[in-house]
Amino acid sequence: MDRVRQRRTSGWIWGGAIGLAALGVAALLAGDEIRRAASRIVGVEAQRAPVAPRPPHLPAAQRTAIEGGRVVVVLTPEERARIGLETARRPSESHPIEIQAYGSVLDLARVTELTNSYATATAQLQTAQARVEVSRAAFQRAKSLGAYATQVQIETSEGTFQTDQAALAAAQSQVRTLSATAQQEWGPVIGRGIVERSGLVTRLIERADFLVQVTLPPGEALKGPPGAAFAEVPPQSERVPLRFVSAATRTDQRIQGLSAFYTVSGDSGLLPGMSTLAFITASRAAVGVLVPEEAVVHWQGGAWFYRAVGEAGFARHALGADPALSGDGFVVADLTNETEIVLRGAQALLSEEMKAQAQASGGADDD
Repeated sequence: MDRVRQRRTSGWIWGGAIGLAALGVAALLAGDEIRRAASRIVGVEAQRAPVAPRPPHLPAAQRTAIEGGRVVVVLTPEERARIGLETARRPSESHPIEIQAYGSVLDLARVTELTNSYATATAQLQTAQARVEVSRAAFQRAKSLGAYATQVQIETSEGTFQTDQAALAAAQSQVRTLSATAQQEWGPVIGRGIVERSGLVTRLIERADFLVQVTLPPGEALKGPPGAAFAEVPPQSERVPLRFVSAATRTDQRIQGLSAFYTVSGDSGLLPGMSTLAFITASRAAVGVLVPEEAVVHWQGGAWFYRAVGEAGFARHALGADPALSGDGFVVADLTNETEIVLRGAQALLSEEMKAQAQASGGADDD
């Protein structure tokens, strides 16, 4: 009987285990079926959902065209925004010409030396004048005593007076010599400033300002007083204003042109001994479209800029062999009408043009 009950119990246990296993297999199969159904639904919905269109990206050969014998780079508004293209319309008008000159920031040790020497000579002159006044009075008293003064007293006072007069003459000569030397070396304005210890010379000695000698190219001259002048500060070529002082008393031996003295602020970035480019506004003018320096690109030894052509095209235009300078830009004389020029992004346009030329030969520049 016990054996029968044990077999029945074992049968029930095995039956339950088999039943549970069957239920687990059914659940797994149902889960797989559910997942496959969900995947089919997601796939259908993905096919129904609209796909966002990609922005068109044309090959380099399709972004350029030959129009009127020149290569034109055609860009969509999106492409213009992507490369940061900026343009501006510039009229053709008269612009004052700037002459490119050469500047040297001078060492002012000689100015300081002359100023101190003149101050010392002036003090010595004042001392000599005082001694002459004293010795003259003593000599006059000795002579006025008559019989009460001995011959020795009179001769001694006279000798002292004459010696002091000679010292006064020497002091006066030294002052005149230093004054003439200052004006010969530095011109009438700075020379007089050394003598008078003017504010101009004081600022130079205290290094609040620096003195710049600006030399024009050989054969170049200015009619009348010079206009506004600027110097470029390396390495960024930032422009700083120059203040005219006077014509220079000597030229730069390296350039052999007419020179003038200018002052520049001591905090401009220029230092004594530095060389710089200077630009002086002349009295004459040039007519054309003004192209900023930052809009110019260089390629194959030439200088170029891009201007708008048609609705969305840009063509390369030659700057010219020797364009006139005006206000940190170039005057393009062969553009006689208002022109839209590229201010930023010219290098990217040149790259697009070069890509097209590399893919397909042919084409001409807009020159």
